[in-house]
Amino acid sequence: MDRRDLLTIGEVARRSGLTPSALRYYEARALITSTRTAGDRRRYQRAVLRRVAVIRAAQRVGLSLDDIGAAFADVPVEAAPTRAQWARMSARWRPVIDQRIADLEKVRDELDGCIGCGCLSLQHCRLYNPDDVLADEGAGSRRLFPDDSDPQP
Repeated sequence: MDRRDLLTIGEVARRSGLTPSALRYYEARALITSTRTAGDRRRYQRAVLRRVAVIRAAQRVGLSLDDIGAAFADVPVEAAPTRAQWARMSARWRPVIDQRIADLEKVRDELDGCIGCGCLSLQHCRLYNPDDVLADEGAGSRRLFPDDSDPQP
């Protein structure tokens, strides 16, 4: 491989919009990889820019680094996903994203009324959650997300 095909951590940081510490963290999580120079400086293959773009896009829609790492399991750590690999990754994420969208729409649509664990008004709460009976079911938004008080996977 030609040395000109390798990027310094500063170059990757500038081009990706991430801090060097974020890149080192992704590397520690085995989401990206680098090689080392004789002086122990990190060098990244250009494919890392595509991987970082995928990671950032996935995080932006709320996927965890664990989810992202699992999706990258079939992609060699030094490579960007191929079209087929990307199709598998995005198909795997689609149900999670669809559920997140449904949860967000539900919150948006119910903002002017009950927020789930009662409501935004104690007076109104007496109608929908008398004597705070939903507290016995657990913490969180019991009506908004009845199966799970935490809407995140």
